[in-house]
Amino acid sequence: MREHANTKTMKQLPFSERPYEKCEALGPAALTDAELLAVLLRTGSRGETSGDLARRLLGGINPPGLSGLLHLTLPQLMEIKGIGRVKGIELLCVGELSRRIWKAMVSGREPVFTNPADIFAFYQEDMRHKEQEELHLMLLNTKNALIRDVLIFRGTVNMSVASPREIFLEALRYRAVSMILVHNHPSGDPAPSAEDRRMTGRIRDGGLLLGIRLLDHLIIGDQAYYSFKERGILE
Repeated sequence: MREHANTKTMKQLPFSERPYEKCEALGPAALTDAELLAVLLRTGSRGETSGDLARRLLGGINPPGLSGLLHLTLPQLMEIKGIGRVKGIELLCVGELSRRIWKAMVSGREPVFTNPADIFAFYQEDMRHKEQEELHLMLLNTKNALIRDVLIFRGTVNMSVASPREIFLEALRYRAVSMILVHNHPSGDPAPSAEDRRMTGRIRDGGLLLGIRLLDHLIIGDQAYYSFKERGILE
């Protein structure tokens, strides 16, 4: 009840500024980010409409905009004026739903990975907003179809520690013919570090000895990626 006390509603806006009516007349693509968020919030806080709250929310987080919402926990959301427990949970669920919809759309295609763009599309929504680094191992068969996606490591920001032994044990366990490394940079910059380059070389060389080829190492940033294959480092 606290969230709804002394708040302004959509009906108090001029007709032309009501996102529900705008969506009905023009379709959801015509709504701004703040208007879409206002529809989900439904009500504002004391003395402001849901649109005012949405604009304040999107402008006051880091990074600003919709992508910043995915970085926030429930306690962090509830620290924002006008966002109580219910609204906070709703926003968390919307973020998770968007990730799952994206993954379902990509997973519905034939799971064959022949180029870095396919790999980026498969992982980007899951990994680009992570606060910690994650290293995934894609294990492939002779047709480059995905046999298994294995989470090898999850660590602190800007730290990636991977054991080649663990990687090759997983590859042998699932009888993979080839493999691809995928990890994220929480900073948003996908440029490889010196350690990323060293690790890639070690895994490539070990794979050659075992007959398991390292096809690529993809680093995912915010709406961008770095592919060792595209850069000619892995052939």
